[in-house]
Amino acid sequence: MFEWAEQANIMWQLIILFLLGVAPWMDVSFIVPLGVLWGLPPTAVGITAFIGNFLLILLLGIFFKQINKWRIERRKKKGINGATKKETRTRAIWEKYGIPGLAIIAPIFVGTDIAAIFALIFGASRKRVIGWMTVSLAFWTLVFAIGAAYGYSFLNLN
Repeated sequence: MFEWAEQANIMWQLIILFLLGVAPWMDVSFIVPLGVLWGLPPTAVGITAFIGNFLLILLLGIFFKQINKWRIERRKKKGINGATKKETRTRAIWEKYGIPGLAIIAPIFVGTDIAAIFALIFGASRKRVIGWMTVSLAFWTLVFAIGAAYGYSFLNLN
């Protein structure tokens, strides 16, 4: 799927990773290992993926009211009245651990962008959501960069 990107020079590869980071539903858990698998330096990949995902979280926080209005209208058109499986899972995490727990667990279970939207829907302040999601994003970016770098070299994939 991304063979053409693997052949591009390093600058284009980092731009592609940044754009993937800004894209909804693309988390550092996918972007960082992909960049490291392409043979890019883990530090550059981590920073690029972090900035892309951070920009998305920032935009979601700033434009939450418009996004939520669109989301509600879209659900009405589709005839969705109840909570989805992802919403139910996110609500359970929210009720048990609050925003810090949701932020730390999010990249693994629901995605940082989805967790940020739901945290805002559940009533958290924009400042807290952006702050906690940034901390979580930094933590997971580091974990995936180190894991991918050592994991791929251990498996002789890179």
